[in-house]
Amino acid sequence: MRTHFARYARAAFAGALVCAAAYPATTQTWEMNTYQDFLRGRLRGAGIATDGRLLASPALASLATLKTPQIWSVAQNANLTVAGGAQGDVWQIDPASPRVIGNLPEPQVFAVAISSKGEVFAASSPNGKVYRIANQKAEEYFAPESMYIWALAFAPDGSLFVATGSQGKIFRVTAKGKGEVWYETGQANVTALAFDRQGALLAGSEPNGILYRISEKGKAFVVYDANLPEIRAIVPAADGTIYVAALGGSVARRSAASSSTSNNSGAVTAPPISITVTDQNAQVGPEIKPKADAPKTSSSSSTSSAGTVEVAGVEKSAIYRILADNTVETLWSSKDENAYDLALEAGGTLLFATDGAGRLYRLEQNRKAALLSETGDGELTRLIRDGRDWLAVGASGTLYRLGSAPAVGGYESPVHDAGTTSRWGKVRVVGSGARIQTRAGNSNKPDPTWSDWSEVSGNSQITSPNARYIQWRAELSPTGEIDSLSVAYLPQNTPPVIRSLNVTSTATPAAKAAATGQAKQGDSFTVTVSESGETSSPAGTPSQTIGRAGSQQLQLAWQADDPDGDKLIYSVYFRGVGNPGQEAERDWKLLKANLTDNAFAIDGDSLADGRYLFKIVASDQPSNPAATARETELIGAPVIIDSTPPTVTLQWAAGRLTATAKDATSPLRRCEYSIDAGPWIPIEAEDGVTDSQEERFVVTPKLTPGEHVIAVRVYDAAGNPGLARVVVR
Repeated sequence: MRTHFARYARAAFAGALVCAAAYPATTQTWEMNTYQDFLRGRLRGAGIATDGRLLASPALASLATLKTPQIWSVAQNANLTVAGGAQGDVWQIDPASPRVIGNLPEPQVFAVAISSKGEVFAASSPNGKVYRIANQKAEEYFAPESMYIWALAFAPDGSLFVATGSQGKIFRVTAKGKGEVWYETGQANVTALAFDRQGALLAGSEPNGILYRISEKGKAFVVYDANLPEIRAIVPAADGTIYVAALGGSVARRSAASSSTSNNSGAVTAPPISITVTDQNAQVGPEIKPKADAPKTSSSSSTSSAGTVEVAGVEKSAIYRILADNTVETLWSSKDENAYDLALEAGGTLLFATDGAGRLYRLEQNRKAALLSETGDGELTRLIRDGRDWLAVGASGTLYRLGSAPAVGGYESPVHDAGTTSRWGKVRVVGSGARIQTRAGNSNKPDPTWSDWSEVSGNSQITSPNARYIQWRAELSPTGEIDSLSVAYLPQNTPPVIRSLNVTSTATPAAKAAATGQAKQGDSFTVTVSESGETSSPAGTPSQTIGRAGSQQLQLAWQADDPDGDKLIYSVYFRGVGNPGQEAERDWKLLKANLTDNAFAIDGDSLADGRYLFKIVASDQPSNPAATARETELIGAPVIIDSTPPTVTLQWAAGRLTATAKDATSPLRRCEYSIDAGPWIPIEAEDGVTDSQEERFVVTPKLTPGEHVIAVRVYDAAGNPGLARVVVR
């Protein structure tokens, strides 16, 4: 007795069997209460304290917006002087309005400085030159024959120091046209200059991130060799401490901007991504950190002329404190933001500006960075004191003034994905002085399809419509703060998913199967039906045969899961379809209910020959109230059970053998004959193809004189053999 599993192109995946408004029993909570939580949102006049409180911050108002794509440098005396690119303009900012006080022949101005006499000096790139600006005119003052000039600084004696690239030289200029090389670093670029409390020159380099102290011409001491490529900013303190910002790519950006604007068209192109930053155990591209005992040498190719690659997951910026005894502490580091400039407040508190949405931070005594404000500008490149207030300079050409007292602040949270349509509960706020609003929608980014902002009074019910996504915003009074805010919601109960249904049978012993050859004892065949309705073979849905012993069990196994993580139970059903001589069955018969395992076995003998369907129903009722539980069903492909072999009738006449075979359930697949117990010889049906439940086979064997026994064996699609024999003389 054998069993045949036919695979048809039919598998029904039934969806949710209860209404879409059902919800699980468990309420979820979205809560924001830490520094990193609030940092993911958008600040508009709000800041984040180091202990994670969201509070109003001093207003960062726009002071002026210049008609220039970048601002690279700032200097100050009675008025503020700024410069950048890409038209070679130098601007003066006074209370009335900004105005251009000089225009340089070269497009980029990376450095400006003001002498003790109030004279304005500006350095241009590429083909770097230093100009003195007076009476709306720019007069060439010094030409170091370098591609770039990155920084200018006046010494206490009035001499002007010029930091250059791409040869990494520092020049000392004492008068117009009179300058000399003061120190050669062996680096590609000298990126920053400052003077310590004793009047020694401090210089930062790239691409090895070295801080030098240059005490006299040609004599320098390496104060610190950073792990990052570029020393970006140097701020000496009165007590001998030096604060340094290091990062991995500002020079490459500025160089690219300079190169892109030096052509005849004057076009401005986007800067490249920042320079490669690697940790101590990883190397990307050529190594840029020499051995500790090896001299520093210039790079074979300047970073100013090559595109660079940023490596995720390692530090891209850091702030160091170097004490008077040359010991070094890392005060702050980031894998996400670049610290572009530093500034010291009167009490010794450190401010720094970054490219993370134009953020301004205050570094507290506990070495934690409080976020004062966020401009939304791409990057803040410079900080400078203007009376009582600080000015922050955005690379996009905007100057911001940071007020001295908190103002009304605004904050917009990140969008929260509830995973599915959800019913919103209450907002709970720990804090005071905050006005809260919410909005909701079903697109992952807020757009016109989202609801309008709705007011939430205190710890009250959210009135935004049920949806998958939600967002909140807060308006903070000058003394307001939020320690934490949570949103309660009840996600829609998602129905289970049945991934596949697998039917397995093991046969012993087995006869030779027509389609697959001789089946061996213990051979196993499977038919798998997936939720998409596709069978396991890509070549259509041909029948597949499975042999089994008389006591065989049919094994049903399935894969299922629940998107909500609910516990599942299963029910197994069967129904006969199109069985010969039987009335068609309309109802499903339950085989087993409340199964927790993903498998079930039935006795194959309990089902007569015929075609059957099996159905699995998965329910998440163990994790949900009965009224809101969800179900999903999967119907497998038809299974043909055929335990009866074909009948074979033989007729011998005039040297021809005619075999007529018939099967009640399955089509025939193979016919073969044997003479005198010799090898089996296949015969094809008379019509050329053995594929019907009734076939006729004709053969004219070559026989020697005498008596012979001819046996004929015919297999049906289930592998059941029907046999007959005839004696011929």
